[in-house]
Amino acid sequence: MLNEVTVDRVYLARGVTDMRKSIDGLAVLVQEAFDLDPFSPNLFVFCNRKRDKMKILYWDKNGFWLYYRRLEKGQFQWPSDDNGSTPLIITRRQLNWLLDGLSLEQKHAHPVVTARTVI
Repeated sequence: MLNEVTVDRVYLARGVTDMRKSIDGLAVLVQEAFDLDPFSPNLFVFCNRKRDKMKILYWDKNGFWLYYRRLEKGQFQWPSDDNGSTPLIITRRQLNWLLDGLSLEQKHAHPVVTARTVI
């Protein structure tokens, strides 16, 4: 379902988020702490202190989606809160890496190529 979503950007909340927050609490966090529009076509991604739970907030036409992922083993490779409350903009590809338990920086991954012609 998440792969079928059309989004402009993916915003990652650095550091820790209280996972007791539901849709309204996360939307307020997006609006007030990040100074972003929670109704925009973006994904807003949050993680807990243990880094084993993740929530993704997304507005779709007439309501919010709240995706929730809990790991039974292991942790998400979550970035620290170095820049205060400024969210980190990542690509969909990087989000998939995070969901797979990988870090945001994959030095051995094939680079994204934009082809202009076919040989």
